[in-house]
Amino acid sequence: MEPTPMGRDRGHRALSAEEKTQAREVSLRRIGRLFTPHRPALAAVTAIIVLSSIIAMATPFLLRTVIDRALPQGDVTLLVWLVLGMVAVAAVTSALGVVQTWISTKVGQQVMHRLRTDVFSHLQRQSLGFFTRTRTGEVQSRITNDIGGMQSVVTSTATAVAANLTTVVATAVAMVALSWQLSLVSVVVLPPAIWLTRRVARMRREITDQRQRELADLNVTVEEGLSISGVQLAKTLGTGPALIDRFTASSARLVDLELRSELAGRWRMASMSIIFAAVPAVIYLAAGLPGTAGTLSIGTLVAFTALQGGLFRPLMGLLNVGVSLTSSLALFARIFEYLDLPVDVADPAEPVRLDPARVRGHLRLEDVTFGYPGSDTAALAGITLDVPAGTSLALVGETGSGKSTLAGLVSRLHDPNGGRVTVDGVDLRDLRLADLAAIVGVVSQETYLLHTTVRENLRYARPGATDTEIEDAARAAQIHDLIVGLPDGYDTMVGSRGHRFSGGEKQRLAIARTLLRDPRILVLDEATSALDTETERAVQRAFDVLAEGRTTITIAHRLSTVRDADQIAVLDHGRIVEAGTHDSLLNRNGRYATLAA
Repeated sequence: MEPTPMGRDRGHRALSAEEKTQAREVSLRRIGRLFTPHRPALAAVTAIIVLSSIIAMATPFLLRTVIDRALPQGDVTLLVWLVLGMVAVAAVTSALGVVQTWISTKVGQQVMHRLRTDVFSHLQRQSLGFFTRTRTGEVQSRITNDIGGMQSVVTSTATAVAANLTTVVATAVAMVALSWQLSLVSVVVLPPAIWLTRRVARMRREITDQRQRELADLNVTVEEGLSISGVQLAKTLGTGPALIDRFTASSARLVDLELRSELAGRWRMASMSIIFAAVPAVIYLAAGLPGTAGTLSIGTLVAFTALQGGLFRPLMGLLNVGVSLTSSLALFARIFEYLDLPVDVADPAEPVRLDPARVRGHLRLEDVTFGYPGSDTAALAGITLDVPAGTSLALVGETGSGKSTLAGLVSRLHDPNGGRVTVDGVDLRDLRLADLAAIVGVVSQETYLLHTTVRENLRYARPGATDTEIEDAARAAQIHDLIVGLPDGYDTMVGSRGHRFSGGEKQRLAIARTLLRDPRILVLDEATSALDTETERAVQRAFDVLAEGRTTITIAHRLSTVRDADQIAVLDHGRIVEAGTHDSLLNRNGRYATLAA
């Protein structure tokens, strides 16, 4: 049951080679912009790095003086001062290094925080269509694995570039000052180092992209196989062994990708170590040749080889930054892909201010048309309805007739392609989403409860609600007595997705949650269709309390629950084919009468 490539990329179109190149260029600019708000801190870090590098370059010159003057001449006073100078250089550079690490880490973590929150906030604004096209595990993987994979680059790239570049430049200057002839010999390491680095960088980027996709697949398997619904499904269908095989295969592919990535870097490091180890030998050879013998002091030679050996770490660090940045572009491209997603249902640029406490709840749909993306058939066409404040509308029809789609337009889960939906004469698209959520409350068939206490599940609808208000809402929803009978009362954990409660109990908790918000318009989307008769009666009584004084839209398969509605609209293939009261529709002997039979 290994996921197919199509399954892995569901909802995401593959990029062409040209688009990948463009994505890379955009990513480099955008990566730089992530650090723009932190310019003062980065300037301070750069200054510290430059100062530290300059101070550190004093050590080889102190060493040369020790070998060429203090020791041969037996000058103890000079030797003591030189040794103290070496210790002071080490102490100052170490202290500066601590300050630099603190500032750079703080900047990096702030950038990571901004990335995480920006992605989460942007995805919260996406319409339901995005989440129906995208696997939950894929979304989680991008927020955790992809952004987590960026951490080393984001937190250390800028400082690593500045530190290593400054050290390399300062070391090179010091080497030239000691002996420009030997400096030319050291330059031979650069061409192979750059060539190997570019090759490894390209390889690492390809492997990183494959690894993140594999991690997303692994997350999907965990989400689908270890959620309580997934476990129940696996146990009832006997698919547990197949899920284990799928997880094992995905994990094994990750092992292979990690090995390939690490080996690519190790081979490069081994090759560079050999090259850098050979250079001092060449320098000693050059210093001892007949043409150059005696032109260099022992102190100069020792100091130079010490500098040349110290060049290996910053030069490799600088090249490693290039490798890390290139390989991490695959991560940035995946994150920027989410950040660039258009928001289908967004707040208006100039919202109409509508006080939820003063809304009457007069709802109108005016020649509304809507079609789902990718579908050639309209889900709703030419819908016109007028629901006066405080009255009830029932929507009935066969499955797929457009009832839930219409309800989704009222709560603005979607925007109509044509026509408009208004509350008290104001187009819903002109309202802030937060204001609309305070006006329209929804209770659906599938009640979602958070993995926390009963109290916090109810308070989720209104964070400022007092315990007394929570209990009053629970009493109105006829669920208070059951809650106080639980082991910890309102502080009882509901469990994953509320599976410790029955369907009717979850529905009444949802009603209590909605009562706390006190919306003027209420949408009941087949909220009792999966309940037994006795439970349905209890929930219906709670609904009656909830609906008092509110404009109510009820969607139901059981027509007995909507017979008292002020008006009933019968939908068929996205169109209203009949409308009226229960008795008038029965007398017409049309579609409604057929459904009621």
